[in-house]
Amino acid sequence: MDTSLRPNDAEIPVLPFKDAIRTARSKLLPSLPETGLGADHVEAHLRNDVAPGLNRSSQSPNYYGFVTGGVTPAAAFADNIVTETDQNVQVHLPDETISTDVEDRALRMVCELLELSPNEWSHKTFTTGATASNVLGLACGRDYVLQTAGAGPLSVAEYGLLEASRLAGILRMQVLTTVPHSSLRKAASIVGLGRASVVDVGLPDQPHRFDIPRLEAHLKEWGIGSIVVVSCAEVNTGLFATNGSDMRALRELCNTHGAWLHVDAAFGLLARALPQTEEYATLNAGVAGLELADSIAGDAHKLLNVPYDCGIFLSKHLELGTSVFGNPNAAYLNTASSENTASTDRTIPSPLNLGIENSRRFRALPVYATLAAYGREGYREMLERQIKLARGIAAYLLQSKEYQLLPQPSSPEVRDVRRLQDIYIIVLFRAIDEQRNENLVPRLNATRRLYVSATQWEGAPAVRFAIANWQVNGRDLDLVKEVLSGAVS
Repeated sequence: MDTSLRPNDAEIPVLPFKDAIRTARSKLLPSLPETGLGADHVEAHLRNDVAPGLNRSSQSPNYYGFVTGGVTPAAAFADNIVTETDQNVQVHLPDETISTDVEDRALRMVCELLELSPNEWSHKTFTTGATASNVLGLACGRDYVLQTAGAGPLSVAEYGLLEASRLAGILRMQVLTTVPHSSLRKAASIVGLGRASVVDVGLPDQPHRFDIPRLEAHLKEWGIGSIVVVSCAEVNTGLFATNGSDMRALRELCNTHGAWLHVDAAFGLLARALPQTEEYATLNAGVAGLELADSIAGDAHKLLNVPYDCGIFLSKHLELGTSVFGNPNAAYLNTASSENTASTDRTIPSPLNLGIENSRRFRALPVYATLAAYGREGYREMLERQIKLARGIAAYLLQSKEYQLLPQPSSPEVRDVRRLQDIYIIVLFRAIDEQRNENLVPRLNATRRLYVSATQWEGAPAVRFAIANWQVNGRDLDLVKEVLSGAVS
């Protein structure tokens, strides 16, 4: 993936200056005009008045907040076609449009990139993002657990959580995980399990890893249904919750206790595309065994670098999924296929029976376009550049007398080389001088040359680099070092 033609980002601030934001805000229309202003006038208004107040989160490789990717040229071109053609992609209409064929093909290509069998992962769809994908995962898991426990065909989707739980003899549900992302608790709230159902069963000294005996004790509790969720690259550190051995243990425990195994891999999923080398041994281990899960959530608008919004949901349980998300008693939404339609086309389920929405954007086309343009090698090379920059920043922090790389090692025997091998695309740190941490993020972002996110680690302020833009290259490390050095001088 060629990044040599990227714009000279040093001349384009990552964030608009405060004056530009104030000016743009002041020029917004105060109310709905009685008489329309006209397309030409509005076009000029957007370009000259509104756009200067927007940040460059996609265009700049130095936007390191919120694990925000960019938009590859191929994906941007495809997104324009999405707007021009404005497809109804929710109903499979093989004699009228190939939009659902494109979606099916794009999802299969995603599976191939991730070394997952497209046929085995029969329930696959695009969502708004990893939060929606986690909602799908917990909704499927909720029905699976109750049906396995004895509710039979009387699913939550049909009869509600209370009735299905009563029939299954389930008193309550629990979501067992480690360092859960906030979206997981949100998903638990939406599907009726409740935020309090999310239970952290991490190890005391390695909170991102499962305490397997503790997990097993929870799974054995009488009258409680369980969904196990793997945090595949924790949001603050990028550390992985499992390795291949852990995944096998989780699969066996879930099989024994009738639990659903879901993976929250918003940005960890693409590590499946890395080469099997010593350099990436820790990361390879972190995504080993994901094929053993029941469902996986991912974000295409992160490391696939397609426009917002686009998430990925994969599950092995198509029949269960359509029972949860199917649209009953809507004849006009049935597939309109004729006798001349190829039999293979009839095997593509209508997306509206696979997820939350009955209406949505043609998200598949940018994914299809960018995967076609860059292929497996292009995405592997892009991710290696991102990891190289993250590890370069981490190495700088390890040598710095002003900063501290987080998390701190549990024992002094952990060498810096090993710590660098743990780095994926997230770099967590803070200033050694505690007083500087109170305004460190504003000072870094005030340069407008890069953007970082504020977070908390062990109850104290911390800073996070999230490197996900397709344009990242070797020049960025010098800029980062310069800004970090200037912030404490």
